[in-house]
Amino acid sequence: MRGIEVNGRSYRLPARPSVVVCVDGCEPDYIAQAVAAGHMPWMKRVLAAGSAVIADCVIPSFTNPNNLSIVTGASPAVHGICGNYLYDTESGAEVMMNDPKWLRAPTLLAALADAGCKVAVVTAKDKLRKLLGHRLRGVCFSAEKADDTTLAEHGIEGVLELVGRPVPSVYSAELSEFIFAAGVRLMRTRAPDVMYLSTTDYVQHKHAPGSAEASAFYRMMDRYFAELEDAGCTIAITADHGMNAKTRLDASPNVIYLQDVLDEWLGAARTRVILPITDPYVVHHGALGSYATVYLPAELTAASLAGRIAALRGIELVLTRTDAARRFELPADRIGDLVVIGERAVVIGGAAAKHDLSGLDAPLRSHGGLSEQQVPLVMNRRIAALDANRRWRNFDAFDWVLNHAA
Repeated sequence: MRGIEVNGRSYRLPARPSVVVCVDGCEPDYIAQAVAAGHMPWMKRVLAAGSAVIADCVIPSFTNPNNLSIVTGASPAVHGICGNYLYDTESGAEVMMNDPKWLRAPTLLAALADAGCKVAVVTAKDKLRKLLGHRLRGVCFSAEKADDTTLAEHGIEGVLELVGRPVPSVYSAELSEFIFAAGVRLMRTRAPDVMYLSTTDYVQHKHAPGSAEASAFYRMMDRYFAELEDAGCTIAITADHGMNAKTRLDASPNVIYLQDVLDEWLGAARTRVILPITDPYVVHHGALGSYATVYLPAELTAASLAGRIAALRGIELVLTRTDAARRFELPADRIGDLVVIGERAVVIGGAAAKHDLSGLDAPLRSHGGLSEQQVPLVMNRRIAALDANRRWRNFDAFDWVLNHAA
């Protein structure tokens, strides 16, 4: 069977329609609770008859690094996307990592299209669309901007007419449902060989596993998974990261404002704390996650400060640039002198005055650390002799659907 090689991994060209779904923020317990309560009959059957493991996402457990790992089949050390946001040392500016100029590796999506496959990509927010669609000759659009698609830029027009739905709010469960509705319509009308669907974690940021709102959301997804299977698709489902409550006993956000701490220790403006969770849509998390990087002035050594930060209550891990790059497979030139990770119930902020938490209308739930690394990896086809002891990664999803689907 014909195949391609991308970023050192070999893939067969699809023998049947192949779909990979990234359910943003899908802590494995969401699926467990929904299946146990009878909300996901399709998933229950797949867990019994298909293939399923708990896999690891990449650290930082944020959206952009993991989506790009899934579509490149590689770690951030290879593709270069190490956060939603970074400090560009060359320009001295803090910038979003949503421009394809930051990509250092080709995507499997583009390579499959170049090999003659029909490829379609639907994502929630436009911030990710340009990265996923880099050099892709196919369909690629976001639900957020579904009313503004062109053949030249997105490979499709008339999306709202195709899907039969209006553009939903960015802060809604309907944004993700639009993605699934679009995916089913594309499969029925355009029959892509490969499709990648990537949702938003709005629901998971606000609602815990087993809640009524989460149950309704997972019930909705289950219906669309069944429709895609009815269309003959091999489907792999994974997540970019998990999600946990980040609150104190009184339900207030459990935050270590690291920039304020360092300013108090060392003096104002001597260090720079970067929060890679930052993106244009911070209402539901206030730019607070469990992972931060710290840039230090030349006269300070990382080792001299690492132990002091690690001693703060609520900090799980502090690593130097070299150690973090090695342990988490990160591009060393795009992270700070220190990488700081909070414990399960703790988020890390910059300066308190720069965080607007007025939009939080529910107890804070967020991600970014080791506590959100475990994610589901499920496929509706059985893998013979599946090695359950192997460390599977979310970026093995395309390997599953293309190379191992029975």
